[in-house]
Amino acid sequence: MAGKRKTNPAGSSNDLRGDVLRVLGVLKVATADQIQRIGAPHLSYRHTDKPTPSERKAARTASHTGALSDMRKHGVTENGGTARTGEALRNLTTKGLEAAAYELRRPLTDMGSTARGAGSSGATHPMTVNETVIAMLRPKPDLARLIEEPAEARAAAQAAVDAPAGIGTLRSYWTEVPLPAIGTWKAPGKGGAQADIVLTAPQDHVPLLFIEADNCHETAEELADKLEKYARFFRKKAKDSEGHELPMWRTRWTGGEATYGDVPHPPVLLVFNPIGERNPDRTVPRLAELTRHLWAGERQRGGHHHYEGKIPVVTVTLPNLSQHGPAGAVFHRFGRDHMQPLVEAIGNPRREAADAREREEDRVQREDYQKQRRRAAEQKEAEREARRPVCAACGAKFTDERWKAAEAHPNATPRWHPTLCQPCAQQAVTADQQAERERQEQAQVPVQKADSWRSRFRPG
Repeated sequence: MAGKRKTNPAGSSNDLRGDVLRVLGVLKVATADQIQRIGAPHLSYRHTDKPTPSERKAARTASHTGALSDMRKHGVTENGGTARTGEALRNLTTKGLEAAAYELRRPLTDMGSTARGAGSSGATHPMTVNETVIAMLRPKPDLARLIEEPAEARAAAQAAVDAPAGIGTLRSYWTEVPLPAIGTWKAPGKGGAQADIVLTAPQDHVPLLFIEADNCHETAEELADKLEKYARFFRKKAKDSEGHELPMWRTRWTGGEATYGDVPHPPVLLVFNPIGERNPDRTVPRLAELTRHLWAGERQRGGHHHYEGKIPVVTVTLPNLSQHGPAGAVFHRFGRDHMQPLVEAIGNPRREAADAREREEDRVQREDYQKQRRRAAEQKEAEREARRPVCAACGAKFTDERWKAAEAHPNATPRWHPTLCQPCAQQAVTADQQAERERQEQAQVPVQKADSWRSRFRPG
């Protein structure tokens, strides 16, 4: 134990340090509280006996704070300033970024920067980005680690477990991702956008989502300009490893495939944190008006819209997202007059319903066609059966082979009886042959007798 204490004076474990690396690898800069809420959410339901919220926070984040202290001594993390709330900010060093890439199983080239200096002005925007990720992720506590806690704490943890799940895992999220309108991934040119968050969670029906966090400081015009940059990025073409030209974003991510000719761009979610001077209730309508050409679809006869080459733009406030999560009906998509859960808002439920109706109609038509074919075949077969010959001797129906032979050779011979079935024809042939032998025998008997009578008068 003494050796471990010397190496890690705060007594941190590999699991705790892994939490720090994974969370900071994704978020770039975060507080110990945010690291704990993502990496070990069960700790949020411990130390409930502490008298004040600050004491409870200090107790539940103590383990990760100790891990951060140990990792700072090893040159993996560093202090990144102070948040507006007074909490210490932490970020990775270059060495820590390499370790986080290993923990997250990501190429180092996808890890971004160390975010050094992000907390020099309070890091209000990074904190909003972090809270957006936590609200989308909705980490679930491990109830097995709360068995000895008071009943009220276990009940609160159970409620969190039973609540609608979030989307994806921590590895589903990237932050501060350049989206080059010109240039390449490694060397993006000027005029491109930078996504605050990129989410890829196809297992939760969100194959690709770009998220922008706004503290309500930007005007509708500034936000519209950002969406224009997204549009330029989505239109940018590149060649894949086989030399095929396709949208640049598809060389890195996958997204919705074409359905009935409808190929929209990936959706963009705007998360408004109302701490600034601008009211999102006024900003959003103006933004929708300015960007109509980017998101408005074409109405189809089925009452749905096609969004070929359009950007699904969805908005939500951070308080609503934090309270209700992605499954809550708190998301507004431009062009729609009602709130929806996120998956429905970024999708096209009316088109899906229209597609389902069309598929059902196609299925019914195919079944009707098959029924008509079966009825026609049955009628044809019945008519054919009505024409099938029967044996003139026993009345049995001809087999197909016998029928075909009888039609090919309709004239009877001593050895061929086209009006008889095979067994009766064989009997008839056998009977004819027997009768022929008997006639021949009868024709030979008188000759022999005559020869015998004359022989008595021949001279000796």
